Amino acid sequence: MKSALFAFAAALALGSPLAAQTSDGPQPLPMPPAIPAPQDVAYPGVLKVQVDATDLERRIFRVKETIPLAGPGPVVLLYPQWVPGGHSPRNPIYDIAGLVIRADGKPLPWKRDPVQVFGFHVTPPEGATSLEVEFQYLSPTTRDHGRIVMTPEMLNAQWIALAMYPAGYFTRRIPVEASIRLPDGWGYGTALETASQEGGLVTFKPVDFDTFLDSPMFAGRYFKRFDLDTSGKSPVRLNIVADRPELLDAKPDQIEKHRELVRQADKLYGARHYDHYDFLLALTSRMGGIGLEHHRSSENGTDPEYFTEWDLDAPNRNLLPHEYNHSWDGKYRRPADLWTPNYNVPMRDSLLWVYEGQDQYWGYVLGVRSGLVTKQQTLDALAMTAAAYSEGRPGRQWRSVEDTTNDPIIAGRRPIPWTSWQRSEDYYSEGQLVWLDADTLIREKTNGKKSLDDFARAFFGVNDGAWKQPLVYTFDDVVKGLNDVMPYDWAGFLTERLREVAPKFPLDGLTRGGYELVYTDKPTDYWKDYEAGRKTVDLTYSIGFALNREGALTGVLWDGPAYKAGLTVGDKIMAVNGIAYDAGRLKEAITAAKDGGGPITLIVKDDDHFRTVAVDYHGGLRYPRLQRLAGKPDLLTKIYDPLK
Repeated sequence: MKSALFAFAAALALGSPLAAQTSDGPQPLPMPPAIPAPQDVAYPGVLKVQVDATDLERRIFRVKETIPLAGPGPVVLLYPQWVPGGHSPRNPIYDIAGLVIRADGKPLPWKRDPVQVFGFHVTPPEGATSLEVEFQYLSPTTRDHGRIVMTPEMLNAQWIALAMYPAGYFTRRIPVEASIRLPDGWGYGTALETASQEGGLVTFKPVDFDTFLDSPMFAGRYFKRFDLDTSGKSPVRLNIVADRPELLDAKPDQIEKHRELVRQADKLYGARHYDHYDFLLALTSRMGGIGLEHHRSSENGTDPEYFTEWDLDAPNRNLLPHEYNHSWDGKYRRPADLWTPNYNVPMRDSLLWVYEGQDQYWGYVLGVRSGLVTKQQTLDALAMTAAAYSEGRPGRQWRSVEDTTNDPIIAGRRPIPWTSWQRSEDYYSEGQLVWLDADTLIREKTNGKKSLDDFARAFFGVNDGAWKQPLVYTFDDVVKGLNDVMPYDWAGFLTERLREVAPKFPLDGLTRGGYELVYTDKPTDYWKDYEAGRKTVDLTYSIGFALNREGALTGVLWDGPAYKAGLTVGDKIMAVNGIAYDAGRLKEAITAAKDGGGPITLIVKDDDHFRTVAVDYHGGLRYPRLQRLAGKPDLLTKIYDPLK
């Protein structure tokens, strides 16, 4: 048998007649001709994009676009597919309808590419100089259709969903002039610069297509703007839309903390990579939440009571520091394999543990340095992250952090049933812990003379004032940047922690930083605020699951006590030890079981089935927090101290 297989393999290798023979059955048809690849040449004309966003009742954006023709012959128009910051091909082409393409006022037949379905083929008539394109973007009207981007009070115009462009060109070489018609009296924020405004019609100054798509708009009936930097260097503004006018009532000290965020970022990086920056912030429970970065703006939605219930909202105040930091880490400097010449060339996400992981690190650091959150709140948040990766991610046994950088493409950020085992974009928060490890290591080995701040300044803070073209980097560039700060085996350090499978996460950054992870039977205030904001009860580190307020399981720890008892996501707890479920009663049962006795008995509803489940758990309530290590320098406090 082995000799026959060897002969067959040899025949294939030598190209013998045996290798040339085809099997019975169908053979593949040839693929259609490839869509023209993007070329780094100037597009000979200016695209004009006009958007009507006044149909609030039906939540429909109506788009008219004029595309000058580069010459005679067939044309391919592309609807953007890959979303920067989303790291995936998630642009909702399924929400566009009514596509009509005309030349000289006459409709032309078009055909969707059968392989690259975001491409549309059309052949203009001889002598035509431009194409007129019309379509509607039918934005979601219910949450199960997708993220709500238009309500009676506000809208989020994402140009990436509202424009097409010609194939064959780098999008940075395609100029565009855009306008939008808003409901009368609405205010708006965007990084685009206004050329004119007449009533609700806003016309913007011409930009390249990349800048256009990277500059979304928030607009609303209830709108307020705060200047965060009036130094004259480059304006920074906080643009806020809200469901109700009273939600805009920000106190002076709250705004001052946002100003300090800008100052602390300046001190960290020593450079700015924008000519102006606009935070776009929606305080809403009606429009869908979002956390998306752009080079000269953020695009963020958060709790309506962001200002009015400030003391209860600390877990949400990492959002703006995270997104602002991306102007340096992710936008001006970005991974080489993540940059693409247009929005239909696939992105590769291998270095998201820098793009997002180090950004996650600096987001928390800048949050505490600016005063948006306290040091204690930041330590409590760090304890939650450390617990998640020391106990809450058994999936580390089979999957590396770097492999999770593919998750935006694999899962499209959909819910998954076993997050603890499958893993889900762990390059964010596990990446944060790795960069804490690096920071404390540098501080320890240089006796406090150097830190990761020095890397941030040298790596991301270069070329003050530059912003129009990103500066890309590779793994080797990151290693070199770290070695320039402190010589060390950084390639081995990063490879071991990020590229290899590591069943146990080393909490060296915490220990070196002067703290250890412990568990107590009382949650921190930050934990309680986190649970309240997400309307959840998180018992992951005790019985091994988290629930929503209705008692339905939203997460089950792989191989934890609940898992071993047969529970899974979607099960609903109806009773605890024979008495109707409520969160307090469940916690009491967990506490009582710690002192001995039998298992915790749950009556569980699974769709239309009921069953009794006995969970053999006697460890009591367990909530993570950080505790100072005697005799160790408190490096975390040094990291979190504001820069002078």
